[in-house]
Amino acid sequence: MISDLDKLESGRSNIRNPDLSSTEYHERTYRNKISKGKLITFRVALEQTDLFISADCDLKEQAFKSVYAYRRQIEEYIKYRPIFLESMEPIDGDPIAPPIIMDMLDASRTAGVGPMAAVAGVIAHYVGINLLEMSETVIVENGGDIFIASPHTERHIGIFAGNSPLSYRVSLKILPEKTPVCVCTSSGTVGHSLSLGKADAVCVVSKSGALADAAATFLGNRVKGEGDIRKTIDFGSKIDGVLGLVIIVKDKLGAWGDVELS
Repeated sequence: MISDLDKLESGRSNIRNPDLSSTEYHERTYRNKISKGKLITFRVALEQTDLFISADCDLKEQAFKSVYAYRRQIEEYIKYRPIFLESMEPIDGDPIAPPIIMDMLDASRTAGVGPMAAVAGVIAHYVGINLLEMSETVIVENGGDIFIASPHTERHIGIFAGNSPLSYRVSLKILPEKTPVCVCTSSGTVGHSLSLGKADAVCVVSKSGALADAAATFLGNRVKGEGDIRKTIDFGSKIDGVLGLVIIVKDKLGAWGDVELS
C-alpha cells in the first residue's frame, strides 16, 4: 500500500528530467558524494524513504526503527490535518503537534513554502540525531539532503548538478567544529522533486534539516536562469537560519555565507 506520505515523497513532483538516464536515477548515483573514510555504511529503506547512513558501527536496526517512528508521526498528522500534505504555502502552526511536525511547520513559514517541502531534510536530521546516542560520527543522506555530525574529521560533499560541467567538480568542505549541520539540495533539472526553477543545484546549509530543505526548495523556484543567481543568493542570505548557499546553473556558480568550496 502506498501511503499519502509516499505519494508526496515521489510526488513532491512534477515531470522527471528527460535528460537524466533512468539507470542513473533509479540507482541513485545522483546522490551527493560524501567522504566517509573508515565509517560503516548501510542503507535503510522503508516505502519511499531511502537513506544511506554512515556511522562508527552498524546501526541499521536502530535507524530503521527511527525511520518507522518518524514516518508514522508524519502519516498520522496528515490524516488528522490533510492540508499539511496538500498545501504549497505555509499553514498555521500547531503547538500540540509532535516536534518533527512543529519543525516542518516552522521551516515552512520561514522559507515561504508548503510544510512537506521539508520532509526529506527533516527525516535525515531527526534520524541522525537519534543515532548520535550510539555513534559520535553520523552521516545520513536522504535523496541529496544530508545530516552530518563529524566531530573529529573534515568531510567533503561533492555536489551533483546534473548535466552542468561543474557537477561533482565542486565540493563543500565541512569542518568538524561546524557539525552537526545539514546540507540540502534542490534542482530544477535533476530528479523528481517539485521545482519551478531551472537551477542545476541549489544547496543550503543550516543547523536545521527542515529549514535547509524548505529554503532549498523556495530558492530553487526563484532561479529561472544564470542571471538569477546573484539576486537569489541575496534573497537567501536574509532567511533566518540559513548559514550558507551554493547555486549552480550550467557553468555558472554563486556562493554565500559560511561555506568553503574545494
